[in-house]
Amino acid sequence: MNLSRPARIALRTAAGLGFAAIYLPLLLVLLGSLNPDRSASWPPPGLTLDWWAAAWDNEGARAALWTSVQAGLAATAVALVLGTLIAFAVQRYSFFGREAVSFAVVLPIALPGIVTGIALNSAFSTVLEPLGVGLGMFTVVVGHATFCIVVVFNNVVARLRRLPGSYEEAAMDLGAHTFRVFWDITFPLLRSALLAGGLLAFALSFDEIVVTTFTAGPGVQTLPVWIFNNMTRPQQAPVVNVVAAALVLLSVIPIYAAQRLSSDTPGGGRV
Repeated sequence: MNLSRPARIALRTAAGLGFAAIYLPLLLVLLGSLNPDRSASWPPPGLTLDWWAAAWDNEGARAALWTSVQAGLAATAVALVLGTLIAFAVQRYSFFGREAVSFAVVLPIALPGIVTGIALNSAFSTVLEPLGVGLGMFTVVVGHATFCIVVVFNNVVARLRRLPGSYEEAAMDLGAHTFRVFWDITFPLLRSALLAGGLLAFALSFDEIVVTTFTAGPGVQTLPVWIFNNMTRPQQAPVVNVVAAALVLLSVIPIYAAQRLSSDTPGGGRV
């Protein structure tokens, strides 16, 4: 499509303003983490890495980071197993209610986080507490898995739609059983989609705060929750800026890797 010069200028201006609205606040957070003053003065009088060292020495921040990593890895593992199984069922088999199942799987990521958090909190209080299981790491993992499953499901379904069934049929004609076909044929073709879905699921879980607030017990504090709880403490402001900046930088890695993997062809090469 050929656009006129004014149209191109308008589109580029709109895109530039959109990117500025998204990324300038993140840049300010990064600069705030290097500000030698405790107050958010602007422009900063200089640059320092002292607050980064202080953040690393902060026991609460380190504990919250480890909690986020544990919850993210566990939720990603659950999402990979359940999301892949549901994707195979929906894409490879015809059964009554298939579209309803697909809709039910995707719905949690479209719901507001506070709605999901309240619903899960009510369900856990009603079902688990009478059994002696209170809010804690287990409920956080279950809560995160509800929306992490969606990204794995979408990645695997998209890849399965592009895979011809003739490869698997040929392997079965040669005598390979179901699990051998999956391990030797299907899994290598799905590997990049699974890795991309897992990375996105981990990034979503690592950054989640709303659902975590409603599903975590008093002894469980993830890194985003730690940031939120310490934002109003003036003495912690520089350390909070450092942790927030580190969280942004760490989130870029799995998202970029997932984007690169998602653009792979089924055979692993580039299009």
